[in-house]
Amino acid sequence: MKQFDYVRPATIAEAVAAAAQPGSAYLAAGTNLLDLMKGGISRPDRLVDVTRLPGLDRIEHLADGSVRIGALVRNSDLAHDAAFAKAYPAVAEALLSGASAQLRNAATVGGNLLQRTRCAYFYDTANRCNKRQAGSGCDARGGENRLHAVLGWSDSCIATHPSDFCVPLVALDAIVEIEGKGGRRELPLEELHRLPGGAPERDSALGSGDLIVAVRLPPAARGFAAHARYLKVRERTSYAFAVVSAAAALRVENGKIAEARLALGGVAAKPWRVRAAEQVLTGAAPNAASFLEAAQLALSGAKPSGDNAFKIELARRIVVRALTHSAAGTPKRIPALPASPFASVSGALHV
Repeated sequence: MKQFDYVRPATIAEAVAAAAQPGSAYLAAGTNLLDLMKGGISRPDRLVDVTRLPGLDRIEHLADGSVRIGALVRNSDLAHDAAFAKAYPAVAEALLSGASAQLRNAATVGGNLLQRTRCAYFYDTANRCNKRQAGSGCDARGGENRLHAVLGWSDSCIATHPSDFCVPLVALDAIVEIEGKGGRRELPLEELHRLPGGAPERDSALGSGDLIVAVRLPPAARGFAAHARYLKVRERTSYAFAVVSAAAALRVENGKIAEARLALGGVAAKPWRVRAAEQVLTGAAPNAASFLEAAQLALSGAKPSGDNAFKIELARRIVVRALTHSAAGTPKRIPALPASPFASVSGALHV
């Protein structure tokens, strides 16, 4: 591993100033960054440890009905916060479907948003990867690519974003609070992650020194609590990234869908919000025909990036099932196998 300097700032302003220097990287739990450093994929000159910064480890239920989640809140703490899980059940279910219990106990909310792709060609420095080294090429294009993107990919990069947590957050219009050299600003989470285009080395809209300090869910997100689910197809239920996933949330009034939210995971370089499908569901009856129409629309622009045409049909089916489960109502408790499509609608319950 390359030698590096280590800095532990006392304030957010000090952290931003330190990280703005070339070659710097923020360190929180390090569950992704340290792996990248050990493999020689990330080689920072300086680590800026933000774990002791004050005020970033709180879950705040605000007077206007929104919730503000500090960037240093642990994934497991957020998922098991009773008030949070009741108000945002799909988010809690997504968190509990990600990684292992040990990693969830360490990993932070801010780090989850910024984790890098798990593409095998990105992680293997013997292979060409435009995301790791701009202009070098993409060996995934002609390699083992059955798990790669079917939406928003380019000839430069076909990797996917690995986060479960981000998918329901994007569906619920989450806002990211960012501290930078120019002060505090806010950005819709949907705009944080970038599609590859011709510059896949740029994962996000963050600039030099920018620090995510919180994620906020607006008051309207609470209105979907009664009909919200996250479903995830993975190669092993115990511990794996999504092949495809879907977050579905509905407001049902008088037997009709008054409002719908839908986002996909595992299909693109960012969580994929499907607004056209949301619009076609609005005013429709919550039944198989309307869910199938929404699923067809959600994947209408999908195309294989290699040996992964099966993901398109799989994504359609997981959309239908996620909508079906959300229409049936949110379980009173999170299933023992969170986000698994193989659990019953009511779920095997865990206390």
